[in-house]
Amino acid sequence: MNDDPLVSVDAVSRIDAVPTILEVVCRTTGMGFAAVARVTEDRWIACGVRDEIAFGLAPGGELKIETTICNEIRQHREAVIIDNVAEDPIYSHHHTPAIYGLQSYISMPITLPDGSFFGTLCAIDRVPRKLNTVEIVGMFKLFADLIAFHLDANQRLLTSESDLKIERREADIREQFIAVLGHDLRNPLASIDAGVKMMRRTPLEEKAISILDLMQSSVQRMSVLIDDVLDFARGRLGSGLAIEKAGQVELRPMLEQVVAEIRSAHPDRKIESDLADVTIHCDPGRVGQLLSNLLVNAVTHGTPDGAIRVQSVMSGDVYELSVSNQGTSIPEDIRAHLFKPFFRASAQQSRQGLGLGLYIASEIARAHGGSLELTSSEEETRFVFRLQP
Repeated sequence: MNDDPLVSVDAVSRIDAVPTILEVVCRTTGMGFAAVARVTEDRWIACGVRDEIAFGLAPGGELKIETTICNEIRQHREAVIIDNVAEDPIYSHHHTPAIYGLQSYISMPITLPDGSFFGTLCAIDRVPRKLNTVEIVGMFKLFADLIAFHLDANQRLLTSESDLKIERREADIREQFIAVLGHDLRNPLASIDAGVKMMRRTPLEEKAISILDLMQSSVQRMSVLIDDVLDFARGRLGSGLAIEKAGQVELRPMLEQVVAEIRSAHPDRKIESDLADVTIHCDPGRVGQLLSNLLVNAVTHGTPDGAIRVQSVMSGDVYELSVSNQGTSIPEDIRAHLFKPFFRASAQQSRQGLGLGLYIASEIARAHGGSLELTSSEEETRFVFRLQP
């Protein structure tokens, strides 16, 4: 609990029951002054007060800690009850009653649910009062526990509200980051691409054409990397990877186009496809992206002379899209991390990507309400996207 007196006073003031508690204490005991005090190692702060004897202390007011009995209560965590100071064997010569002219006194520690000491619920009067009874002590204990409960509940509520505000601020920053990332990275790349296309319209030497080809390839590569980073940012930093379901879609043309693109980019690889004519409710662009990522992964990690197989079928009422390749079995300890962002199974593997392909594929599957599963053996490694239309 914060030791700032204003914070403690505010915390107690937000407990609606405190004025009633203090009134009941005074009416039940006959005491003229009752208070809820914040007690620390070096401060005594009045947080809630009922004063019928002109004691002269208001909320926010302080007593010197060394002049109070509450300082001792903070140390031993036990209630102190004095019916009549003059007859009390322990406190008849104590400095506190002498300083403040007290004849009767009761103070109950307020201990928060986490075990920390907040302060006391106390009452004083200038005349003796019968306080040390089961009923009055029980009442004080009950009220002290009630105050502790409300202090803790209000603190949790404030913390939750503060966390919510921070989370909202961070969400705004994340959204701004994603927007800036897309704008500030794509615009310079678009300028380079436009410049390359313009230069191609002019007569060039063979070496210059070769350089433009490399630049065009780099632009395309950078565009893919930016798309991956933006998808990662949306999935992990924003509100999730977005999909736009286009109603019932015939997926085969889209999937065939993706397969053709990968074949064109890797003419030395054997890619076989067996795609069913299936109409499902999905985002065709995202499903095509999922397939592209799985195919690139198969090209990168599969046996160079082994076939890569793409297959789509309706199995009962579940749509299945799979990509399989030949190659070494993926160890169990690596499988558990394959769908995590930026994961690479080893430092020797291809550095052509950021390690986001399988993560984004799994996020696309999840966004559709489907699943992406992996099986791997010495014969083949197979990824299967399953979706119930």
